[in-house]
Amino acid sequence: MASGSVGLAELGFVEAAPAWRLRSEQFPSKVGGRPAWLGAAGLPGPAGLACALCGRPLAFLLQLYAPLPGRADAFHRGLFLFCCRTPPCCAGLRVFRNQLPRRNDFYAYEPPSEDPPPETGESVCLQLESGAHLCRVCGCLGPKTCSRCHKAHYCSKEHQTLDWRLGHKQACTQEGEAPEEELDSMAKHESREDRIFQKFKTKISFEPEQILRYGRGIAPIWISGENIPQEKDIPDCPCGAKRIFEFQVMPHLLNYLKADRLGRSVDWGILAVFTCAESCGLGTGYTEEFVWKQDITDTA
Repeated sequence: MASGSVGLAELGFVEAAPAWRLRSEQFPSKVGGRPAWLGAAGLPGPAGLACALCGRPLAFLLQLYAPLPGRADAFHRGLFLFCCRTPPCCAGLRVFRNQLPRRNDFYAYEPPSEDPPPETGESVCLQLESGAHLCRVCGCLGPKTCSRCHKAHYCSKEHQTLDWRLGHKQACTQEGEAPEEELDSMAKHESREDRIFQKFKTKISFEPEQILRYGRGIAPIWISGENIPQEKDIPDCPCGAKRIFEFQVMPHLLNYLKADRLGRSVDWGILAVFTCAESCGLGTGYTEEFVWKQDITDTA
């Protein structure tokens, strides 16, 4: 994800990057795919990454590397945004924050190399150094396993079903009791793909391809005069501090989600993310922050 500054806001744009640049040790900001988790301990589990409205697994939307200058305990800091892409819901949103000091258990003290690592031929890593397995579909914690091969890990029955349909049924050849009929039945319930892109008609038209605006503590740019949150609508952090605006996701990002294999129908005007004003200390764990969704008002 490329960036550029406009006034007090830093703009984010989508650009292609080599796979090695998107690994955790490179501290990337990225859109889609699997999360490149920052701290490898205390990851949110399946319950934390379930839609609060429909209960289905959330899809990874994007992550932002946002360290805080002058804060030794937030030398590395990442924000991870997930959304529900399961119709007819497609409305749930959750965002998590993780931060680490420069000297920590996961990364070298010195900055990562700017040179690409030697090619090893390794596929996507689906197991953390701690031993925890990640879901083959979304890259989140995968406590469930395929009961036939016991090698494939998943965060949920829904993602196991999706992977079954996308090829694991053919690849899984070891003997064992498998819920094949159940998985085949669930895999048949596919929803039609809906259009997800809407034109953005606001002040930011001079940079129409921006997908993100970052500015911790500034005011967001709202897309309509309706559904603007009041201070009472933004819950305080569990530590007691107020939450402040940190970044917003723009609707142009929807244009890049059409090819995502998890995608079906999702829409927004903007997504405004509010985080703890104190960026309270969390050890090596992840804490949930707050997202406000504002839709485009239909004036027709």
